[in-house]
Amino acid sequence: MVEVEIDTIRVSLKGPHRVILLREMGKERQLPIFIYETEADAILMELRGKSRPRPLTHDLLKNCIVSLGGELQYVVVSELRTEPTGGTFYALLHVLQDGHEIDIDARPSDSIALAVRAHVPIFVAEEVLEEAGIYPAEDTETSKEQLSVFRDFVDSLDLDDLEL
Repeated sequence: MVEVEIDTIRVSLKGPHRVILLREMGKERQLPIFIYETEADAILMELRGKSRPRPLTHDLLKNCIVSLGGELQYVVVSELRTEPTGGTFYALLHVLQDGHEIDIDARPSDSIALAVRAHVPIFVAEEVLEEAGIYPAEDTETSKEQLSVFRDFVDSLDLDDLEL
């Protein structure tokens, strides 16, 4: 297992989803996972230290685990199953209760939302990172020649008739 941290959550231009980027600790490799807006907001709310007057679903789950004598140890994005419509990530909640280790099947988005509330590590199985991990694109310098198309366009604009 490889420990990761939340690098960023971004809006997807492909639909009503968000993309959470999990970054390998101390390295550049990232794992992008598409999640729904609701879960993204729940993660962001906790990361920003915002709270609601009543518990949200992830707060409720954390409270249930604790009330039943359990302790969330960590969460892990454990598997990527390739399906005809794309890939689906699977995750596990690793709970310790009365000396017994219990793994509970969960969606990665819910697992991450719970992990940030319980302040526990997030892991990704090495084989999942090998299959779906990405490296950020390197910055490349843009030449003046490449920008000339935009400069020509801006120079051709007639701004005298622009109403403000």
